[in-house]
Amino acid sequence: MLMKIMIVEDDRTLAREMGSCLAGWGYEAVIPEHFDNILEEFIGARPQLVLMDVNLPYFDGFYWCARIRQVSKAPILYISSRGDDRDKIMAMAQGGDDYVEKPFCLELLRAKIQAMLRRAYEYKVKEQIFLGGDLHFDWQQQALYQGDRELSLTKSERRVFVKLAEKRPDVVTREELMMALWETDEYVSDGTLTTMISRLRSRLKSQCGQEIIGTKKGQGYFLL
Repeated sequence: MLMKIMIVEDDRTLAREMGSCLAGWGYEAVIPEHFDNILEEFIGARPQLVLMDVNLPYFDGFYWCARIRQVSKAPILYISSRGDDRDKIMAMAQGGDDYVEKPFCLELLRAKIQAMLRRAYEYKVKEQIFLGGDLHFDWQQQALYQGDRELSLTKSERRVFVKLAEKRPDVVTREELMMALWETDEYVSDGTLTTMISRLRSRLKSQCGQEIIGTKKGQGYFLL
């Protein structure tokens, strides 16, 4: 599966050119059509990295970086014509990982993207997965926490959550989840899995006030 990179750039010509370069480098490029809700576009696309312009319609890149940071730790690389140190400091303060000034060298951009993806995914140590707000999944304890409070999970629900966490942000098929449950000697039918996911999603939302498990129609489930 190709690494997916979202290009948040309102200059359509530049965005298309960058998209072509990314495709040539072996990545899948996603370019938002609307700029009034970049967070919604991000959640829908679930990219592994974001290229973020600063000057955007509606809200600037600093705003959208901070919003994305509330739900994801995906690397964010700013690409902007604004080269003032104050802008770079603001970019980092809002959760950005690096900053490239326009006009930029394509090979420099490629090198930064490769380094950021390598740091974020290839060398990732399984300790905690942050799910937004004060919610996180602890690998060592195999437990879901809101702050210091552990949220209740049954044995089967814990197994499902581990499988979703292992593949985040990718979709886990229903067949994969059923096989994971069968490995614990628990037979689960298609209907039972649907009921289990529905109850788990509802209970977690009531306990922590946010959606945690998303559905990809006809495919499976994923962690938001």
